Amino acid sequence: MLRALSLRDFVIVEALDLELATGFTALTGETGAGKSILVDALGLVLGARADPGVIRAGAARTDIAAEFEVAALPAARAWLAASDLDEEGGETCLVRRTIDRAGRSRGFVNGRPATAAQLRELGEHLVDIHGQHEHQWLSQRDYQRRLLDAFGGSEGEARETARLHGEWRRAAEARSARESAQESSVREREFLRDEIRDLEALGFTPEGWAAETAEHRRLAHAQELIAHCRAALEAADEAEPSATGLLAGAASRLAEAAAMDPDLAQAQRDLESATAHAGEAAHQLRRYLQRVEPDPERLDALDRRLRDVHDAARRMRVEPAGLPDALAARRARLAEIGGDESLEALRERESAARAAFGKAAGALSAKRRDAARRLGEEVTGRLQGLAMEGGRLEVFLDPQAQPSASGLESVEFRVAAHAGQPVGPVGKVASGGELSRLALAIQVLMGGRAGIPTLVFDEVDAGIGGRVAEIVGSLLAELSRHHQVLCVTHLPQVAAFARHQLRVAKEAGAGGTLATVAPLDAAGRIEEIARMLGGARITETTRRHAEEMLGNGTAASIEKKTKSRAAGRAR
Repeated sequence: MLRALSLRDFVIVEALDLELATGFTALTGETGAGKSILVDALGLVLGARADPGVIRAGAARTDIAAEFEVAALPAARAWLAASDLDEEGGETCLVRRTIDRAGRSRGFVNGRPATAAQLRELGEHLVDIHGQHEHQWLSQRDYQRRLLDAFGGSEGEARETARLHGEWRRAAEARSARESAQESSVREREFLRDEIRDLEALGFTPEGWAAETAEHRRLAHAQELIAHCRAALEAADEAEPSATGLLAGAASRLAEAAAMDPDLAQAQRDLESATAHAGEAAHQLRRYLQRVEPDPERLDALDRRLRDVHDAARRMRVEPAGLPDALAARRARLAEIGGDESLEALRERESAARAAFGKAAGALSAKRRDAARRLGEEVTGRLQGLAMEGGRLEVFLDPQAQPSASGLESVEFRVAAHAGQPVGPVGKVASGGELSRLALAIQVLMGGRAGIPTLVFDEVDAGIGGRVAEIVGSLLAELSRHHQVLCVTHLPQVAAFARHQLRVAKEAGAGGTLATVAPLDAAGRIEEIARMLGGARITETTRRHAEEMLGNGTAASIEKKTKSRAAGRAR
């Protein structure tokens, strides 16, 4: 969900830091106050086209930041991780965008640079904006397909179909590669098999190589090591006098002196410590000499081993440490050109993969056909109460010339906004307000299954009023049980159903007219709803009416109306 939005020098906003809550939030204000500014800013920070015209007059640039909570959004977190834009802990995501007077735009995700395309991709997992803005996901056919699969409960089948299509494609590529270069690939396969066999027989590992080189170095210099260690041991503890004996004697003499002058106590302790260290060194040298001895046979074996490794590394044109990567690359190349399988086996594998994909895609198509019929009927039924009488939604499944990872067909939502109007593509037929109400009807039916946490509606109340506005408000409130909902509205019937309300206003300042956004408490909401009801002249009657409307928009009232509608549909 969207937790916070920060604006600096955006249109007529000088500075704004806004915290947003869960549930349904209404954005209200007088006509021309700039209620859509927040929606525009949100679209811009999520990758909409940059335009220096949004920079406040007199400012050098605009700066917009949005903080999202992503702890419960696995798709968003996976995208962030794959794009190397995730934050340690991963519970929040900060998106920021700046635009200067020259039209240069810079985007950031969690403090790291991001392109506008990346902002748009991330936005698809975070916010769905419906209205007159660029982020009209409902018009995009890929999004329509995902909505249909979510509605029909076939998301698992869609993922499996995509996986099987990938297996079929890879099998076809292997078969095609073998056919197109069969003779040369035979020679290459034989060469690769020989190299792989040699590398596997070598049994090279970085850890083993480090141990072998260390052992070889020790055995190659065994005589020198023994000589040096024996000389050191003799000087330390076996000669007459030895270092340990001299140190012990000095420590003893100093102990007598320290009894007479305590200032010598530290020097005495240091000599005793040195005596102990010399004795420990002598002990370690004796142990070393017991286990180190010349071993010509083992040295010869290690000579051969090191020579074999260096020879293999020269043939593969790598350093010894690169041999495991060389082996992996040759295994991958062998698999790419068909491995050890015969051409006939490759054809059989491709055929089996195609059949598995076809079976899964066929089952997915059947579920989509059923879901398309049900979604069209149920949305059409809801549109009748949303000032779109006679309007209807039809979900078309168009067979694709070539099957793809998405299945055997493409999905397209086509809508008629009113009776007598032919159905057409959603983005071309529906107005901004109609598109918002269509999205509202679909999202309510989805019941949170679409997976996008924040829904924004602008113009959802365009051209409606009275009873229809009350229905829209109650549907938005119902939708907010599963999503965070933000709605720009000029209708009190819609705003009354909100759990939270923000008032957008214009104020004259020294630098010109500026917009402010303020959250309203209970008393403030009564005044604002009363203003929306009565205009400039607010009376006690309009205040009572506003208070009554707010009471009807409470959670208890909404729950009662929701159950009533559900019971009516059941009958």
